[in-house]
Amino acid sequence: MKNRKPFVAGNWKMNKTAAEARELVAAMLAPLRELGGVEKVLCPPFTSIPALSAALAGTDIGVGAQNMHWGEKGAFTGELAPSMVKEFCKYVILGHSERRAYFGETDEGVNRKLHAAMKFDLTPIVCVGETLDQYEAGLTGEVVSRQMQAGLADVESTFASRIVIAYEPVWAIGTGKASSGENANGVVKQVIRPAISGLFGDTIAQSARVLYGGSVTAANATEFFSQPEIDGALVGGASLKADEFVAIVKLSQQ
Repeated sequence: MKNRKPFVAGNWKMNKTAAEARELVAAMLAPLRELGGVEKVLCPPFTSIPALSAALAGTDIGVGAQNMHWGEKGAFTGELAPSMVKEFCKYVILGHSERRAYFGETDEGVNRKLHAAMKFDLTPIVCVGETLDQYEAGLTGEVVSRQMQAGLADVESTFASRIVIAYEPVWAIGTGKASSGENANGVVKQVIRPAISGLFGDTIAQSARVLYGGSVTAANATEFFSQPEIDGALVGGASLKADEFVAIVKLSQQ
């Protein structure tokens, strides 16, 4: 039996203006507030974060950033410091595969950002996952284990219990081709939790929330949520549709 609180986050990626973000939140706010026992987070583009922060104030729905820099301030044009994220957000996504693939992010960089999140009391959603070539070559365990070991290196165990891990096989993100629930559960059980245990001990490994991400929809969410090692989802495209996202959150309660 799971004793970990379900966690569902919507990653809006590069979608929605501030006005469109307010409209989307207005459509999902009332039904989301009725769904208890689930940690609910919305991660809009940076320009919409202040609008969502205001719209969700006083609710149990959190706001997260999709990325941040590790530096506290300085000459980093186009970046946001942890303090800027903290002003409006409780959560931050780190190491998403699109950041790794398109913007050259590395495990070392993810680790530096994770330490910054720790310093500024942000709850990180750390993404790990293998590419299609790595998956087909049987390298999933090696790749994900390396990402875990390097990305979470030297983190204080008192903070480690707050880290949320999102297993996102890169070949399933935005492709409509989701992993099977059984396959994803196996990666969490055989790779991710053992990696956490090796770093922080078995107690934290068993209490850590691990999400699945990659073409999650209301139609397939139950396949993942029914798996004993999967505690929720990092939802992409489906989080841009109010009814769809609400349905996924509701399914996570079961």
